Amino acid sequence: MILVSIAVLTYNHESFIRKALDGFLSQEINFKLEIIIGDDASKDSTQSILKEYENKYPDKFKIFYRDINIGMLPNFSEVLKSCSGKYIAFCEGDDYWVDPLKLQKQVDFLESNESYSICFHDVLIFDESVKEYKEDYITQNKKNIFDIDDLASGNFMHTPSVMLRNDFIVPENFNESPIGDWPLYFLQIKDRKIRKIEGKMSVYRVHENGVWSTKSKRLRFKSSVKVISYILNNMDLPESVRKELRKQRGKMKRRLRKTRFSFYVKIRDLFRVIKS
Repeated sequence: MILVSIAVLTYNHESFIRKALDGFLSQEINFKLEIIIGDDASKDSTQSILKEYENKYPDKFKIFYRDINIGMLPNFSEVLKSCSGKYIAFCEGDDYWVDPLKLQKQVDFLESNESYSICFHDVLIFDESVKEYKEDYITQNKKNIFDIDDLASGNFMHTPSVMLRNDFIVPENFNESPIGDWPLYFLQIKDRKIRKIEGKMSVYRVHENGVWSTKSKRLRFKSSVKVISYILNNMDLPESVRKELRKQRGKMKRRLRKTRFSFYVKIRDLFRVIKS
């Protein structure tokens, strides 16, 4: 029986993927795991590296090698639906794990605490452009126990730190959301809690090809507005959660308007310089 499925998305990660795969294989565990990877038609040597590992460890890997790029959310949905473990741990191909006991610690916690549906931990943020570790701007809360109301205020968990119970159904329209992880947590948490466990056990990379970290502020705000609208329109949530989500959407819309105004000011000033 597979206890843990590791869900992995890759696209043009040839410079990083070996570190991620080695982190999975170095886990010291007392249970069976599977590694489910969706490669979204990488144009570099990512698929060749994946095949190398798959040939060496055929009992551990299930890999989708795509010839045509289908997009992050369809790729994510297919990987999720293929996970057979009781728990799912996440790590994209450009991130990696640094603690060989990470999975065992998270499984031990969830096995002993039925009232919790998700657990996560702190991560190290590594900026590839300057080869330096940066301050974590997401996981700053001093608490270690959270609920769905906390989740409504924003996503405070880095993807490579998360493990959750595989007891949810991926909606048919899940691909309409521009972001996969945050709405997934709402689908999964129900009336249970989230626990932050001790330790920095993963590294989240910031690099020039990162899906989220390289987006402009304007695109991040647009994506945030869209994902909140998706959650509100498609999920049965307590009114307190819906109220907080509407509040957060309002904030994102105001920030988006400010970026638009700033953009038009820059264009206006540029034309003035050209005319002069």
